[in-house]
Order: sequence, then structure tokens, then C-alpha cells
Amino acid sequence: MLVLGIESSCDETGMALYSTSAGGALLAHALHSQVAMHQDYGGVVPELASRDHIRRVVPLLRKVLADSGRSLPEIDAVAYTQGPGLAGALLVGAAFAEALATALERPSIPVHHLEGHLLSPLLSRTPPRFPFVALLVSGGHSQLMRVTGVGEYELLGETLDDAAGEAFDKTAKLLGLGYPGGPALAELAERGRPEVVKLPRPMLKSGDLDFSFSGLKTAVLTKVRELPTIDEQQRADIARGFQDAIVEVLVSKALRAVATSGLKQLVVAGGVGANRELRRQLDARAGKARIAVFYPELEFCTDNGAMIALAGALRLQTAGDRGTAGNAAGAFQVRPRWPLHCI
Repeated sequence: MLVLGIESSCDETGMALYSTSAGGALLAHALHSQVAMHQDYGGVVPELASRDHIRRVVPLLRKVLADSGRSLPEIDAVAYTQGPGLAGALLVGAAFAEALATALERPSIPVHHLEGHLLSPLLSRTPPRFPFVALLVSGGHSQLMRVTGVGEYELLGETLDDAAGEAFDKTAKLLGLGYPGGPALAELAERGRPEVVKLPRPMLKSGDLDFSFSGLKTAVLTKVRELPTIDEQQRADIARGFQDAIVEVLVSKALRAVATSGLKQLVVAGGVGANRELRRQLDARAGKARIAVFYPELEFCTDNGAMIALAGALRLQTAGDRGTAGNAAGAFQVRPRWPLHCI
């Protein structure tokens, strides 16, 4: 079975072909990032993002077909991101996917964006096995989930305000860094001195598995305002203090979730999952606790079509046949807001 995956939830247009034959294989994937276009505005401009998705979907489809050596009639199903995300951007991918599925007389498979991220480590050379605990950390979400199987997700904890990636981006802006702020802040933090700037660890000892990062962002703002001028080393020290604080909270809560669940596997997914310091500390502390940690390949940490193709293929397999897992091509909707545990 050959599944086409389409991702267009924000500022990346992704396309991929996944085959379920011989245990499953990613045949080809292509991605266009809009980062350069949005840099001048300091963030994603939704209307510009939507228009750019329109320009990219057909060339990317042609590329994955050429790279895989397959043709349109060979596609068995079309999976696409239904939400959450920017409404206009989602509509581009959904409309294109549904039109293609209609033309090919194939089923369409609406996919939850976070489910794609959650399952993306299954594309790795050493994938996890169900069940496991997942830490989903991105620009829009920070959640801990118990994953028993495809579509079987239990929410253990989530952010009560800002997501971890959002806190990274907003703190980067406070420090005068460009867009995208998260990677820029992480790079600056590598030049910072440990323990020079001490920032709070929000909800570290709350007794539950929820997060809160808005106060940490405010603490950085207060620190910046206390200084009459900020030189490069001071900026690096603040970035280091911020990253150390947020990483400590994420690592502690994630390992606590694994311990209380009785499981021994932790999956980390989402854009923040690419952070080197987060991976270093998780690997070190999880190793001592004999917990296996799994990450997606770096190219699949950010939004991509491969994770959507995989999630769609797994949905089809779980349902047992094409008709019950996919929709009949035609009417569709997008879900800009869509809790993962409600699918």
C-alpha cells in the first residue's frame, strides 16, 4: 500500500510517499521551508504562508513521484494534516489532498498534526515499540502522553500557558535575536556561562506533570530590564540560564511521567526535540534510570510530510482495510484547534 502524505499546517510545505510493504519504508520526501520569506517580518505571516503553500504543492508532488520512481495511479490513499495549525495554511493542504483523492478515486485520511510528530520516531533506524511515554515539545504544544498504540493516547500533562517552543521564540525576541528564535537562542546559549544567570524552574515541584513557561519568559524580561546595557556575553549568559531552566523542567517531568507509568521507553518529538542540550541531559539522566529514549531523525523534528504519510499508513493498517480508515473523497473540514487526546 502506497500512501501520500501532505503537510501544510504552518510555514513548511511537506510531501512524502510511504509504502507499507516489507515492514514499511519511506520512499521519498520533499520539504520547502518558508523561513527566509518570514524573516523580514519577525514571525509567520498567515496569509503569506497560505499563498506560498499553493505555489509549492504541485512541484513537491512531482518531486516525490520522480524521486520514488512511482506514478499517481499507484497511490492507494492520500493523507493530509487536518489540524491543528493556521486555518488558511491547513485549507491549502486539505483542498489539494481531497481534490487529488477525488481524481484518483482513492480514500483520504485526515491526520492530526501532533499524531504525526508523536509517531515520527518510528521512521528512525531504531524505532520504539508500543507502549511508551511521549514528550511532545514544539512551538505550539508541550504535552506528555501515554501511547498504547496508534490512536490510543492518554494525556498525562500539558502546558497551562505558553508552549516550550513559544517561550524559546519569545525569549529570543527579547534578546534581539532573529526569526526563527529557538535555534538562534540555543546557539547563543552554547557561549553562555553556567550558573551566572539563575532563573526560576516553573512548576518543577508542582507534584503533577503539567508545565508553565510564561513566568520564565517574564523572568527573562525582568533580567533584561535590570541591565542598563547588554553586551554579547551577558546575552549569552541569559540565554544559557533560560535554556538550562526550561530543559531541567522538561527532563524532570518527562522522566517522572515514565516512572509513574511503569514503562521504560520515552519518545521525544516536535521541533524543540532537536535541541542539543535537551537531548544531552535526557540521555544522561535516562541512562542512569535505565530508560530508553527515542528521537526522530533531525530532519523529521520540524514539520514534514513523512510523518503525515506514516501516520496515515498506520491509520489504514490499524483499521484493517482502506474503507474504514479513510474518508470517501469529497467534503472536508480543517481543525485549527484540535486536542490530540480527543481524536
